[in-house]
Amino acid sequence: MFTNSRRQEERTGKYGTPRLQYLQELVSQFQNATSEESKERIVANLANFAYDPYNYTFLRQVQCPRLNEPNEKLVEFGVGGICNSCVDPANAAIVTQCGGIPLIIQCLSSPVRNTVNYAVGALYYLCNASNKEEILKPEVVDVMRRYAAAGAVSVSFSNLAQAFLDKHVDEHE
Repeated sequence: MFTNSRRQEERTGKYGTPRLQYLQELVSQFQNATSEESKERIVANLANFAYDPYNYTFLRQVQCPRLNEPNEKLVEFGVGGICNSCVDPANAAIVTQCGGIPLIIQCLSSPVRNTVNYAVGALYYLCNASNKEEILKPEVVDVMRRYAAAGAVSVSFSNLAQAFLDKHVDEHE
């Protein structure tokens, strides 16, 4: 369910924690967490906030964790948050400017199915005239074609990859 300011106030009450402050606290908890399980829970929570457009401006103001973590769960949740939020052009621009595209492309070869799905979705939203050359490298297009052809193995990979190809790749390439 998407939120607006009035709904948010109803949910948190008059003395509730403002959303920006809450997200900043989550990021601080991540930075101070010592257990991988705590970090995973926090990044999953941040990724869920990235689903709602109400949170986009708040998320742009906090320093969210990066995708270059060695923990596969953190990468999965991180790229999930990127996929959730990069439908917004301002968020997509930040991901691109911060060098996120190569990290997302690396996620295409992850052993974690959700990570790959999120990466395909993120690239679908990120690909535009200004970064098409960076995303539509032959090796990326080849991976997308293989996923599109793998309908018997994974319908979600197949459908998402085919949507990517339909939107961004000329069928004669």
